[in-house]
Amino acid sequence: MSTIRRPAGTVRLFAVLAAASLAVTACGDGDGGPTAGGGGGGGGGDAADYPDQNITFVVPFSAGGPTDTVTRLIAEPMSEELGQQIVVQNVEGAGGTVASGEVANAEPDGYTVLMHHIGMSTAPALYQDLGFDPLEDFEMIGLVTEVPMTIVARNDFEPETLEDLIDYVSANADSVTLANAGIGAASHLCGLLFQDAIGATVQEVPYEGTGPALTDLIGGQVDFMCDQTTNTTSQITAGEVKAYAVTTPERVDSLPDLPTTEEAGLPDLQVGVWHGLYVPAGTPEEIVTQLSDALKVALADQGVIDQMGDLGTAPVAEEDATPEAHRARLEEQIETWGQIIADAGVEQS
Repeated sequence: MSTIRRPAGTVRLFAVLAAASLAVTACGDGDGGPTAGGGGGGGGGDAADYPDQNITFVVPFSAGGPTDTVTRLIAEPMSEELGQQIVVQNVEGAGGTVASGEVANAEPDGYTVLMHHIGMSTAPALYQDLGFDPLEDFEMIGLVTEVPMTIVARNDFEPETLEDLIDYVSANADSVTLANAGIGAASHLCGLLFQDAIGATVQEVPYEGTGPALTDLIGGQVDFMCDQTTNTTSQITAGEVKAYAVTTPERVDSLPDLPTTEEAGLPDLQVGVWHGLYVPAGTPEEIVTQLSDALKVALADQGVIDQMGDLGTAPVAEEDATPEAHRARLEEQIETWGQIIADAGVEQS
């Protein structure tokens, strides 16, 4: 459960990420979303025959980003368990709400599944006219993993440590650029908390996804950003970006030399990102159970465990890969982030 403290203008938050999805084939960015007649492409709403065709997993962010990466890690074992190919479709826009809205209106037959992260819990506070209710318009399948975030910068950025970064950003807030994957993205939320924790407001540069944001960071077009270990570990170990800290209470095994925010001088900033799998409300309980069971199988797969470990994360416990645990997390996080976003004044029209 997340906790928030705001002593002397600082923030302490530990949300978590549990993700979901599968992918054997990827549709391109902006390839369009599922239609309200069934995202898998045709008939099949009979729970007794499920699944008898391809299943579409909708990722609300760009290909190559952390949410997409986690999705593809569990693709093969989940697909094998279900006995059908799983197609990943990237549908970007409005902090994940475009994809979420399309899936909410899809046929509730189990062939259109949404994988979303913490943004599902922040959307009600961020958007006045959301068009869907996260708690009413979806059935939850289960949580997937808890992913830490890292604070990284372009390689030639002047600050060498997190304490240096805090001092530099505080003194140069008007000229420093902070990249993110768009309003409501995990990188945006982490950036808000960082600015709140140090008491400075910088120039934010939103992108359509974390992938292009990180590309520009590596290219030196922006100064620094928050991003998940699933997206930054390889760049950090390859020396393509400068890393300051990991935003968890403990160091991560894949980046043993990277200090935590507490060790590096920012003890009141801890952020993680959780993901979960969703299907439209009204999906038969038998189908929800099949998807949840397949998720548990994927998360117990040693290959998935090892690959997640390489990226600084791990599968959730089996009891959290359930609809009940997922709903409880979503309810708690909607309440938590609603207050944070209201305080930050970043509501969108």
